[in-house]
Amino acid sequence: METAYFARQMKVTEHIHNAKETLFSIEILPPLKGKDINSIYHGIDPLMEFKPAFIDVTYHREEFVLRKRKDGGFDKIYTRKRPGTVAICAALMNKYHVDTVPHLICGGFSKEETENALIDLHFLGIDNVLVLRGDNIKNEPNFVPEPDGNKNSLELLQQVVGMNHGKYLDEELENASNSNFCIGVSGYPEKHFEAPNMQSDLRWLKQKVDAGAEYIVTQMFFNNQKYFDFVETCKKMGMEIPIIPGIKPLTTKKQLTILPKIFHIDIPEDLVLEVEKCKDDKAVKQVGIEWAIQMSKELKAAKVPVLHYYTMGLSEVTKKIASQVF
Repeated sequence: METAYFARQMKVTEHIHNAKETLFSIEILPPLKGKDINSIYHGIDPLMEFKPAFIDVTYHREEFVLRKRKDGGFDKIYTRKRPGTVAICAALMNKYHVDTVPHLICGGFSKEETENALIDLHFLGIDNVLVLRGDNIKNEPNFVPEPDGNKNSLELLQQVVGMNHGKYLDEELENASNSNFCIGVSGYPEKHFEAPNMQSDLRWLKQKVDAGAEYIVTQMFFNNQKYFDFVETCKKMGMEIPIIPGIKPLTTKKQLTILPKIFHIDIPEDLVLEVEKCKDDKAVKQVGIEWAIQMSKELKAAKVPVLHYYTMGLSEVTKKIASQVF
């Protein structure tokens, strides 16, 4: 009978500090509601030979559909399509004895719901979190926080930092225990799409570092120089914390237009030309793998702390890259 594994985690920063070379990590999505966790295991099993230092599990806000009533009106029905982040983290710790990093988001959550999620994580010995504002609901032009929720990632980070100092929403609590979360934040080598310019985006990131962020994970990019320039600028501004590059290989021709539109990133002309030559998405996937391998090798040679892969459930692609890099 398998013994449950809920020993306290190592912090992401401890993994980095103790490492003698670049680490491997991955990010996964919770399965769609109605699917079981075996779909997660199926995607992770092929990658465990590369000994991921930690596995990120994304959090997804609610979405809504309009359901027509008999009187002709409509009800707005909210649903969460990918629940289970906290439980998945615990399950991965138990099955693989690997550290996990749940994402925390502002959208769709009150501060009390966030606090309760943090309490659950603390009880489970999950001491790493990545704090994000999260996306706005589809069909809504701008991000709208809950009336009693965190308005942005800085406020969310401050709530987690507060709990690390024993500060809970109920200020009358006596002798409240401190949590021990290692807090990561996101960074954008090519600017967050809502920021008016790169400098303002970097100043916002600096505020989060000054407030207690301990490491940064970048948005995907396809040109390593963008990452190197970003790291150099961050250091000049006094952000002396690890900056982890996030990597996602191209897998379909449609992504040439979809990714720049959604994430506001630049795809190098050499990569675009190679993808445009491809007859089908199978060929595109191979081009994407080869490009990601070269990026990864260059980043590893530059001694980046971690290579963090956005798997999107495509373990086969990530495995082909990792087998050439690690």
